Amino acid sequence: MVLPHGHRRDFPPVTAPQKFRAGCYTIEGINSFAVVIYFNYLYFFFRDQFGFNDRQNLELAAFNGVIYVFSSLWAGKFAQRCGYFTSLKIGFAVMAAGLAAGTRLHPLAAQIAVAGVVNVGMCFIWPVLEALVSEGETPAHIPHAVGLYNITWAVTNASAFFIGGTLIKRLGYAGMFYVPLAMMLVQFGLVFWLEKSHAGATKVETGPSPPAESKQPSPAHAKNFQRLAWLANPFAYIAINTLIAVLPGVAAKFQLSTMMAGFALSLWCFARVAAFFVLWRWTGWHYRFRWLVLAFAVLMVAFATILVARQLAVVLLAQIFFGAAIGLIYYSSLFYAMDASETKSEHGGIHEAAIGVGNCLGPAAGATALWLAPQNASVGAWAVSGLLAVGLGGLIWLHQHPQKQ
Repeated sequence: MVLPHGHRRDFPPVTAPQKFRAGCYTIEGINSFAVVIYFNYLYFFFRDQFGFNDRQNLELAAFNGVIYVFSSLWAGKFAQRCGYFTSLKIGFAVMAAGLAAGTRLHPLAAQIAVAGVVNVGMCFIWPVLEALVSEGETPAHIPHAVGLYNITWAVTNASAFFIGGTLIKRLGYAGMFYVPLAMMLVQFGLVFWLEKSHAGATKVETGPSPPAESKQPSPAHAKNFQRLAWLANPFAYIAINTLIAVLPGVAAKFQLSTMMAGFALSLWCFARVAAFFVLWRWTGWHYRFRWLVLAFAVLMVAFATILVARQLAVVLLAQIFFGAAIGLIYYSSLFYAMDASETKSEHGGIHEAAIGVGNCLGPAAGATALWLAPQNASVGAWAVSGLLAVGLGGLIWLHQHPQKQ
């Protein structure tokens, strides 16, 4: 049964107390850690277990991206119709089932199917978490809620990437399945606690006020920035997912073990965390196009530098700029999506689907280029950089041609 907006059986009330919000952020942080342990090291697993090269890993990444696009769109609408907690339970159950299967199924085709199943389950989770932290917040508190959300997942994301290589060295690749599986089971239990705790909420508790209240733009202006961010974010994930898929190749170039790759090649994640902290406390970037376009330009240069540089020190430096640019683009996309929408989980699904588009297009472009010119190891990087240049042009054009209301 679907009830009017704000009155679903399984829908967090506007009066959710701080304990409820804290539970949402806890689940978010645990899930981010678990997802990174599995998906960021998936390409090392396929390299070492099945002999995958950069092109094959890019093809796998593109496959996962396609699944993520359609699953996120459907899952976001499902959560809006059938309830947030129902969606979370399905998501954690599906992810747990996929990871459990991954511990037992060893053929290549089976492991690709496992990645697809875990991917589908994940799509029932992120749109809901994005909605839970912002549903019922006043416009003045949306930036605060989105900021906490971004910092929470980014900190655990970076931590998981940093120690993931060490974890795999200690536990073997079995740890890539068992550690996230245990976390999925914990989160599944937390959802029931969260569902029970919200039922008796009667007092509005919005928490600490944001550091500064940004002036609300007109609805037309807000919608146009939502369109800009929804274009920019897929291109950011074109760079991110391409980079993650070829990190085994980058590690091999500098003779880094999986453990050392986790240490050295996770720097951009920590730069993203720092960017999120700055953007959370400083709201001067809200609805300012120059910051978005500058971040996009920096992203292009930093991405190409990471992949083609011959010195590790240059790669480390480029990661700082890459993470900062990614931080502003992602933050913009989620903030504008939540600030300009009423159906939070459905728009969260659109936000995640846009990520999926980038997850697919970037690796697909890199894989195609490597298939056409396998003798040129850098051709994939330049092909994706060209795709990013197209995105920059599209961003500028969209800004110059705002949608009429």
